[in-house]
Amino acid sequence: MDIEVKDKANRRHVGHNLQKIRVYFGMKQEALAADLGVNQQVISKIEKQEEIEEGLLNQIGSVLGISAEVIKNFDVEKAIYNINNIRDNTFEQGSTSIAQQFNPVDKIVELYERLLQSEREKVELLKNK
Repeated sequence: MDIEVKDKANRRHVGHNLQKIRVYFGMKQEALAADLGVNQQVISKIEKQEEIEEGLLNQIGSVLGISAEVIKNFDVEKAIYNINNIRDNTFEQGSTSIAQQFNPVDKIVELYERLLQSEREKVELLKNK
């Protein structure tokens, strides 16, 4: 096999990694876009990019509560292996665990706070009419 082909096969698609992680967190593109101050179409374009600029990747990681390195090096096969083997604490060598960096209760609280804020804004708009 040609070295160039091997390199391409081993290269990670950072945009696809971001999409998989975002879906794992149960976050829609619209929610991520709102947190970053952009629109949903921008997130869609970012997720189609093979490489993402480091500064933007750090911003996205900050919003998701993970490091940019986790996004860059995310391997779905290792993640699935780890999820399937979490009961007996056997993990794939060199894998990154998102589950240890993610607190679902915090995310739920955050989502409810955003929903509550949105509802308050709607009430204010209706009062002003």
